Amino acid sequence: MKKNMSGIDRAIRFIVAIGVGALAYFGVIEGVLMYVLLAIAAIFLITSFVSICPLYSLMGISTCKVPTKASG
Repeated sequence: MKKNMSGIDRAIRFIVAIGVGALAYFGVIEGVLMYVLLAIAAIFLITSFVSICPLYSLMGISTCKVPTKASG
């Protein structure tokens, strides 16, 4: 699959996932909400490491910079 996530997108997902994990670890979030957020955080971590977001692919979105051809 072709990568469709930029470095900034990957970093934001990583930070959010770590933040949710910390909130769960310290007991700030509990119950069903915690499990839902941890599942989303796990998806964020996986997609940030592989630079591919399946949802972006389905919707035709790419946050990667498109390389420009050198004119000349």
